[in-house]
Amino acid sequence: MKYFDSHAHYYDERFKGDEYDGSVDDLIGALLSSEIDGIVNVGTSPTTCRLAIEQARRYGNMYTALGVHPSDAQELDIPLDHALADIESLIKNPESKCVALGEIGLDYHWQPVNRELQMQYFEAQMQMAAELDLPVVIHDRESHEDVLEMIKRHKNVRGVLHSFSGSCEMAKEVIKCGYMISFSGTLTFTNARKPREVAAILPHDSVLIETDCPYLAPHPKRGTLNHSGNLVYTNAALAEIFGVSEEECAALTRDNARRFFGIDN
Repeated sequence: MKYFDSHAHYYDERFKGDEYDGSVDDLIGALLSSEIDGIVNVGTSPTTCRLAIEQARRYGNMYTALGVHPSDAQELDIPLDHALADIESLIKNPESKCVALGEIGLDYHWQPVNRELQMQYFEAQMQMAAELDLPVVIHDRESHEDVLEMIKRHKNVRGVLHSFSGSCEMAKEVIKCGYMISFSGTLTFTNARKPREVAAILPHDSVLIETDCPYLAPHPKRGTLNHSGNLVYTNAALAEIFGVSEEECAALTRDNARRFFGIDN
């Protein structure tokens, strides 16, 4: 079986710390030469976008999503227009292998929260996505109502809600707007009632799977450093919910990802 990891952060410092004593390049290379068909390496700031690009250039089946995450937006020491001009220049460089604008959105969990600044970045990046004709990768943590309102306001933008944590009602609304929904390792957690309920009502052609690595390792790997090889567990959980074989589910989500990101090689 071949899996497509629609959301990863392989430049993350955790891959350089005590939790991982190997080479992240060796890990990525081994995964892409075996069970992983493709990976989207997702940047969250001008700095990490450059790191994501640097890694993606080394692998034929690694791509990038480039944008400013809501939490990163609160930590940048440059004006919004400068940060987004930098992101746009990176996106327009063919060597960036960029297939989406992201990770963008809202995060009301981590304190202190500057909702006004987060909304400014979100709005500006949705406008940029429309101008560049790129899909968006949206982060939504404890901000469902405002994220949904933004999606509905920008009807000419398509995207994916990554590591979805909303309700069935929200899922139905974003699907109506032409969005995809992506499930991470949280789908496998023993207390994962809500994401399982959401997955059960979704059209099969609207679903992606991801790791969000090095975070959100699935059961039974919780508490460890996550990587794309662990998609096997999320895929198995989704296959059970869909009532299909694991092979069928892997092919389905792989094809969905390639179609969504416009990858045809």
